[in-house]
Amino acid sequence: MLRTPSGGAGHGAAATDGALMSIGTVLNALRDEFPEVTVSKIRFLESEGLIEPQRTPSGYRKFSPDDVERLGHVLRMQRDHYLPLKVIRKHLDAMGRGEAVPLPSTGPQSDNEAPSDPEGPVVARIGRAELLAAAEIGERELDEWESYGLITPLPDGVYDAEAVTVAALVTELGRFGIEPRHLRAVKAAADREAGLVDQVVAPLRLHRNPQTRAHAQARTKELAGLAVKLHAALVQSALGVRLP
Repeated sequence: MLRTPSGGAGHGAAATDGALMSIGTVLNALRDEFPEVTVSKIRFLESEGLIEPQRTPSGYRKFSPDDVERLGHVLRMQRDHYLPLKVIRKHLDAMGRGEAVPLPSTGPQSDNEAPSDPEGPVVARIGRAELLAAAEIGERELDEWESYGLITPLPDGVYDAEAVTVAALVTELGRFGIEPRHLRAVKAAADREAGLVDQVVAPLRLHRNPQTRAHAQARTKELAGLAVKLHAALVQSALGVRLP
């Protein structure tokens, strides 16, 4: 497991050539703990100023060990504490100033602690304008993606944080000529996998014991991680490739 950075002092600092890593190496280092992390996710966090990898003269990103630790810390705060990026940024900035700042939270603190709302965590949310800016797309593109069910707003019209990751991946696939309409099968498969996980954890959510209901979220995360790994392995096997 990656360590939490101590004060973030090394963020963006220079490192020796031997200590610098490519983005592919960083993915390998992170995927044991964060199987859902992608190149697009790392690029987005960089665009938000949460990490600052060095660049080679040809423009390739190079990450120091401090960059990787900081990145792991950011991903951990998103995953375990459901924090929006602006809150994470403030927290890291305070750490960089040497301040002892308690970690804020909008959701359950860990898999072993009951959330304040046993029916589920508070999900990090992003407005429509923020999503358009983060994904660098227009209203027309977002409307199209919504029509295919690739991105779905919450009942109050905002989006969960994963919408940014989905948007970045749809954009990246588009560079290879894969259009949103081609991704309906991927969305349908994801919905079936989510339905299978939900079927398993539904009895926990409906249990009379609040503690049991609280653990439903932890079980959901565990099963979702396994489903993602299985899906990736099956795709790689079908294509006869091995991703880094």
